[in-house]
Amino acid sequence: MSDAAEDANEESFDKIGFLIASVATILMVAFYFTHMELAFLLTSVVVISIVIWQACDPFAEAAQWVGDMFRIPGSVRGATLDAIASSMPELFSGIFFVLVAISAADATEAARAAAGSEGFGSAIATAAGSAIYNMILIPACCALMISYARPKRPTIDIEDEVVARDGLWFVGCEMVLIVFLYQDQMHWWMGLVFLAMYAIYIYQLYSDARKYRQRLREVKAKLADVPKEMETTTVVEVLENEHGIRVSETTVSKARTELSREARGLNPDPEEDDEPPEAAPVFFGLWDIPLNTFSAVLILLLSTCVAAGACYFLVEVTNETADFLQVPTFFVAVILAAAASSVPDTFLSIGAAKRGDDSGAVSNAFGSNIFDICICLSVPLLVNSYLVNWQPVELTQDGKPIPGLIGLRILLVALTVITLAIIWHNKQLTRNKAIVLCLLYLVFIGYAVMGSLGFLF
Repeated sequence: MSDAAEDANEESFDKIGFLIASVATILMVAFYFTHMELAFLLTSVVVISIVIWQACDPFAEAAQWVGDMFRIPGSVRGATLDAIASSMPELFSGIFFVLVAISAADATEAARAAAGSEGFGSAIATAAGSAIYNMILIPACCALMISYARPKRPTIDIEDEVVARDGLWFVGCEMVLIVFLYQDQMHWWMGLVFLAMYAIYIYQLYSDARKYRQRLREVKAKLADVPKEMETTTVVEVLENEHGIRVSETTVSKARTELSREARGLNPDPEEDDEPPEAAPVFFGLWDIPLNTFSAVLILLLSTCVAAGACYFLVEVTNETADFLQVPTFFVAVILAAAASSVPDTFLSIGAAKRGDDSGAVSNAFGSNIFDICICLSVPLLVNSYLVNWQPVELTQDGKPIPGLIGLRILLVALTVITLAIIWHNKQLTRNKAIVLCLLYLVFIGYAVMGSLGFLF
């Protein structure tokens, strides 16, 4: 896609977002003055999610600028700076669920511990619900949009590495989470386990990036003896049979592209030709703030503060909605807070798909999920443990699991297996598969609604 077309798409996206924000704000004010409490709360969630989106947009641009300036490898930057940019809402929401619950409790140690457990239960619901949203709905939205916007190639094509590395890492983190959730208590050291897993994940990304560049150099050296007109599939066979180098067709195509650019005196890696972003768009792109060391740091700090403030109100609205409906906060958080906090992830992945980066669109979703589990649960757990004198979080009430927790554990496993199977099939997402994924998410919504009414578990 050309730069002009990409800019036009972004401008159109901003106009649609501004229109939705305006209508939602007007409706929210109208519902407030007409005392339509539930409608007011629901439109408030829409407005809050848009504020979160607009806070994370300039944060992402500033983070990319910092990554480019310090030459952080793309895979590592994606798992750190980009993940923070898109998953700040889940992190802050989890922390505020704990802080708000404990601050409202009596001063007794037992009451604070019980309130902290309830608050962390909502943090679990938000992180797990967001993980399910990211895993199911984001790839589905990307596939549906591409099926109409890119008629010549109407599918999302996914590289093996996305499923083999990011997908398996997500499953591994999820399995550890499931094991912890099957205990009666969660202890502070479990947060350290998640943090250690994330550190190992980042190290593997960095190591894989170095190995990939080394393998690419080996392939480029061998391609000098291979006729340029030879088919890529044949080149893969030649490299494996004659030189013992096993590579994918994608790697061979990448090596050929770099050789062609080198022959024309260009930088072999076209990605390195890209200049760092010069400005960060603010408020639906109406203003652009030039990026430099001072402005980048300022944007990172201000965006974080705005996102944190929005997440505080998201927690308050979630709690008030649960009180109004007379249902456990867990079930409201697993839908409203999870969906609202996943807005930045959605736009990040859709943007990647529109640029033609199909694997990146799906990889963003998996990477955000890994961050949600390892960081967005471990930090609230450690905060809660510190505030209640390192007492464990109780996952039971009156000797029974927290309402909704059993169903969430089962659905996490079932939906993950089904979704990965759909993505793994032909390494491709079609419109029909996207529709199936949307139906799966409706199953998840149905579980939350039925569970909140007391019909399940």
